[in-house]
Amino acid sequence: MAREGADPTPVETALKEAAEVNVPRVVQIGCDLDGAQWAVDMAARHDALVAGVALHPNEAPRLAAGDLDAALAQIESLVVSSERVRAVGETGLDYFRTRDEGRAAQHISFRAHIAMAKRHDRTLVIHDRDAHDDVLRVLDEEGVPERTVMHCFSGDAAFARACVQRGCWLSFAGTVTFKNAQPLRDALAATPLDRILVETDAPFLTPMPHRGQPNASYLVPLTVRSIADARGVDLVELCQAIETNTELAFGGSW
Repeated sequence: MAREGADPTPVETALKEAAEVNVPRVVQIGCDLDGAQWAVDMAARHDALVAGVALHPNEAPRLAAGDLDAALAQIESLVVSSERVRAVGETGLDYFRTRDEGRAAQHISFRAHIAMAKRHDRTLVIHDRDAHDDVLRVLDEEGVPERTVMHCFSGDAAFARACVQRGCWLSFAGTVTFKNAQPLRDALAATPLDRILVETDAPFLTPMPHRGQPNASYLVPLTVRSIADARGVDLVELCQAIETNTELAFGGSW
């Protein structure tokens, strides 16, 4: 879900619409200080929500060195503020929007978030855009946390296998339904059933046939059906696997 103000749909309405199509729970991600606080507040108010908090990789280069340290400290204070904060993320690397001069800050931030997730036994949620090799290199150097999710997976089959070898779950968004996304469906085919998650990345990446409209959790079934068709797996079996994977990836039921 997007924060109120960015998305006119009230949280209660969004959760009700999701529950009506058998999407009973949501991991709400905050990607900057304001968004992270909002995610924590919403998770405290709604049993269907747990929170993930971090500085998005495109946020880190906007902060001077001292400001980045202070912002990371604030994120860590939110991580330990509640057991309903299940994840550190989304963090990672994004070479699509950040130029060379901003990448050092991304790497510093990514490494700090990895350490934070390990220190507090939280799930690491990774944003990776056009940075596959460096994401794996940093993970290998820092050590992969016990629970790691590749958010909005965007790689090919080889990268999927490399992530699975490191114990990651791969989370697929509405992009898997796009006509031109065959390499992503190939990656899906290479991913074991017990490593598949599904997400929205709302309000972005809306699945077909609603591409171009705001995304929301009630549209997750469209992505799930597309995944089942692409893999040739029974829909009920897939839903059961996703439910189990979600609990394992994010530290139990809620």
